[in-house]
Amino acid sequence: MRVQICAVGRMKTGPEAALFNDYQTRFDRTGRALGLGPLTLQEIDDRKGGGMAGEAALLRRAVPEGALRVVLDERGRVMSSPEFSDKLAAWRDAGRGDVAFVIGGADGLDPDVRNEAEEALSFGRMVWPHMLVRVMLAEQLYRAASILAGSPYHRV
Repeated sequence: MRVQICAVGRMKTGPEAALFNDYQTRFDRTGRALGLGPLTLQEIDDRKGGGMAGEAALLRRAVPEGALRVVLDERGRVMSSPEFSDKLAAWRDAGRGDVAFVIGGADGLDPDVRNEAEEALSFGRMVWPHMLVRVMLAEQLYRAASILAGSPYHRV
């Protein structure tokens, strides 16, 4: 199952990008044998200034046709890492070819994008910078693959 992160904004060179790239590589390496990956990042930029509605249109185009859509939203479901791992495996085992995790910009996601998603995931009630959310999601994807692989990375 291919995994894509569709996110508003461009990640610049720096510590967030380095961390994201590290977890992306780890996920791809670990996930390959599990039928997970590759992990790709699709960044969109609303240069016309259409606000959340403009970002929504660009995000919709970035999501692969037929992909399961998961929005990252503070109102979403909070899961433990093992629960997230189980969810990822269930989507893969159900024959989903693609899963797209959608991350909004500074103002969040357009309500229609949230409503169109099959799942909403939260990293807690706090609001996180969207660049850090990418890193946190990449790490959790790697952690989920590690759990599925029986690796000691995730300790209980």
